[in-house]
Formats: sequence, C-alpha cells, structure tokens
Amino acid sequence: MTAVTDFAASLPTPACAWIYSPARLADRLEHLREALAGHTILYAMKACANPAVLAAAVEAADGIECASANELATAAEAGASRLALSGPAKTTREFERAANTEAPMCVHIESVRELDGLAEAGYTGPVALRVNRGPALPGTHRMTGEATAFGLDPRDVPAAAAHAADLGLDVTGFHMHAVSNCLDADAYAGHVHACLAWSHQAARQLGIDLRYVNVGGGLGADPRGEVIDLGALARALEGLDTGGAELVFEPGRYLAAAAGWYLTEIVDLKTVAGQAFALVRGGTHHLRLPAAWGYSHPFTVVAVDRWAHRWPRPRFDEVDLRVCGELCTPRDVLNAGQRVASVAVGDRLVFADAGAYGWEISHDRFLDHPRPLQVVIDGS
Repeated sequence: MTAVTDFAASLPTPACAWIYSPARLADRLEHLREALAGHTILYAMKACANPAVLAAAVEAADGIECASANELATAAEAGASRLALSGPAKTTREFERAANTEAPMCVHIESVRELDGLAEAGYTGPVALRVNRGPALPGTHRMTGEATAFGLDPRDVPAAAAHAADLGLDVTGFHMHAVSNCLDADAYAGHVHACLAWSHQAARQLGIDLRYVNVGGGLGADPRGEVIDLGALARALEGLDTGGAELVFEPGRYLAAAAGWYLTEIVDLKTVAGQAFALVRGGTHHLRLPAAWGYSHPFTVVAVDRWAHRWPRPRFDEVDLRVCGELCTPRDVLNAGQRVASVAVGDRLVFADAGAYGWEISHDRFLDHPRPLQVVIDGS
C-alpha cells in the first residue's frame, strides 16, 4: 500500500479521491483463473467501471458481463471480445443494443416478456434462461432461495423455453446467479455442482442442447478484508464434469474490491457526549456501502506534516475515532469507532478494499459537493 499512502500524503488540501490499481484486479483474476481450472470468467463491470480497471478486465478476463445498454456500449468501446447482458427490467434500449452489438454475446432472460422484446428487436444470438432456484446461500444479498424479483420460477421454465423456440430464439442454457459476497467456499462449490446437475436434467426434459451454464458471481470479498478461500474452492471443484457445457462465472466484487481505495481528509476533530469524531471531506455519498450495509469500513491514517493556518492544529491521541462525512444526515458514517494512536486535522484516511460497488453506487449529487478525484496508479 506504499504507493497509495505516498500519493495520499502528496495531494493538496482538501484531499478526496478514488484511487485504482488495475494491476490488482489483474492479479486477482490470475489467481481466480487457477482456482477455477480454466472455466470461463466474465467480469461483472457493475462492480467497478473505472475505465482503467475495465481495460484491465477486458485484457485479462474472457469477457464482460453488463447489466444495461450503456454498460454494453462502454464494454464494447473498451474492446471486449465477448459480452453478456444481465439484469431485471430490460427495456427496448437493452434489446436493441444487444441486437446491434457486434461482439459475441449471450442475453440472460429474466421473464417471458424479455423473450418477446428480444425477438422484436431482431436479436439472433444465444439466450440463457435465468432461473430462481436452489437454497439460499450465505452472503450479503440473496437472489435465490426466497421470493425475489430475479429470474424465472422453475415451474415457468418449460413455458419460457417453448415460447423461445416459437420465436426462433436459441436457448443455449441457464443463468443462476444466487448471492453476493459468499465467503463460504464449500457452500459456493455446492451451488456450482447443483446448478450443473439441475441444468442437465432440465435440458434433457426440455430438449435443449445444453451448451452454457452460468452460475453467476457472488465470490466473496468483504470490504472489511475477508475473502473466499480460493484453495478450498479449487479443492471442492476438483474433477468437476460439466458434461460438455461451458461453465461460466461472473465475478465482480472479488476482482474489484482490492483494486480500489477511498481517500478522505480530516477537516475537523471534536468530541460530543464523550465520543471523538473526525469530520472528513467526503463521506457515504462517495463510499455508500458502510451506510447501506451497516458496518464500519477499516481505515489507515496517513499523517500529513503540512499546516498552513494560524490557529493551533487540532489533534487527538489514543482515541476511538468515529469517522463521519460532510452530509447533513446522521447516517453519513464511514466508521463507527476505530482506535487510533494519533490523528490531526489535515491527516488523510485511506479506506482499502473499497474498489467494488464504491463510486458506482454513490449518490454524490446530494448537497452538490465537489466530486472526488479519480486516480489510477501503476503499483499497489
């Protein structure tokens, strides 16, 4: 993290930035490819669409998974050699973009209506039926194992497959993304085995030539630092027989988390009702996950020696510090309390493992503060 801390200290005040390392994503993708034993990896660009990070994914992954017409256009412009289109509530824009995309792609169908929309747009490529099946997996966002808006009910799959055939659409298999941020390697491997077994059985019953089984993403990379055990996952998938179907994974969080840092500057220190507070330039309108998930994102203090003001520089020593942002809401909390040895106004706080679902899910228009810098570094 030396390159990040050096950069953090060098920025002019008041510092606020997203810092990205494409090399970090490429390194994680290399290790994941080894664990998945050559199966297909599509990068889920919704996790982090920074142009440099996306370019690294285009280079290192087998393709890019998108969830909107604009993402499809961006990924195609970035040179993606293969694409997939996912997501609920697709509109004519998505169908027409898919129909007019030159790179090979597969559309993941969420409903019978989407089949009609694709056919009307003139799409002639492969489709996969997204199915909401299987038990709930451990993770932060469950898409299956309970009633959610995602995918087809398994009971509706035969009718959807028949309707696709009537429309002349090529159903090549199934898509079964189930959860986000699963840290249990054995549970995730069980999901993969179950998806393959179910897909082969369904394909035989429906007369589908099964060529494609997409188990989605969900490989865990918790923003507090814990990641899924790739060694355990590799052992649990060892000797996996796909029966001739292409097995596809769509990691986003796992690849992007370690590739991004959020940097803020302390602009004020104070104590209220015995609690020490650091008020920073920035906050949850840039890094939303701590507020959305209700957790404290760990940070590192980067001391800054410069002090340009005439008044004394506020400082705390040996304190449990609560880090809050510049928004007019008590929910703007990045960390509810972390012990620090020493901290002063003007120091910078660096939040590591923040690259996934960081800036992409921000709500920065609230209060119209300046946007953070977007910085790309070569090292890690």
